[in-house]
Amino acid sequence: MENLERIRISSLVIAKDEEQNIARCVKSQLACVDEIIVLLDDATTDGTEATVRSFPQVRCEKVTWQGFSKTKQLGLSFASYKWILWIDADEALTEKLSSEILHFKNEVPKFNAYSFPRRAFFLGKWIKHSGWYPGRVTRLFLKNKIRFSENDVHEHLIVNETVGEFTADIDHFTDPTIAHYFTKFNSYTSLAAKELSKRKKVFKKTDVLLRPLFIFLKMYIFRLGILDGFHGFLLAVFSSHYVFTKYAKLWELNQQKEK
Repeated sequence: MENLERIRISSLVIAKDEEQNIARCVKSQLACVDEIIVLLDDATTDGTEATVRSFPQVRCEKVTWQGFSKTKQLGLSFASYKWILWIDADEALTEKLSSEILHFKNEVPKFNAYSFPRRAFFLGKWIKHSGWYPGRVTRLFLKNKIRFSENDVHEHLIVNETVGEFTADIDHFTDPTIAHYFTKFNSYTSLAAKELSKRKKVFKKTDVLLRPLFIFLKMYIFRLGILDGFHGFLLAVFSSHYVFTKYAKLWELNQQKEK
């Protein structure tokens, strides 16, 4: 572990066309992070870069997109400090979490990685159930001990040891509109299907007949999405549709291989 006096944190944010989110993300970190690195996709077309460069505390690195995992792995090479905070552009630290991180920096860390509970703001409402909350995510880690997975989508940190836990939330401002949700939908389901194909997953009819139904029941009934009102119903329906489409695209990939 690092000595107490050497604890400094570099944060990594990847951004493409995040003009609506990036300022909130950056501002939430200013009180507790020692270095903020924004990896700006060079295909960005909106005002994200101008917004990022308006913060003198932020280091903006324009990069060519290599996929979620590889781009974040590249970001580690820019970091000045051993402790890394991974935060997405549509996320923000709450004031309580920022304070908790400051407290962490004044202690001797007991673990090499730490998770935060994450709450999601979906279509204008905080989701409190549906399996989305607390939805812990591991985001603070020592870069020489922990590494990113190689997934094309839903990348994560590979941690084969005990993960410490913070108690305050990180906020996720996901999908302000249904149109925004489905803008991501096509890309993410394609990446997920390719990931399944890469792992030699063979399509079965039950993948599209039973898996979507199971996801709906799990989120809406067993994980109490019904208590999230109509938002919970939409979330369960959309998630089941996501699973259906992912496996339908896997079927299509399998068909192409057989030609």
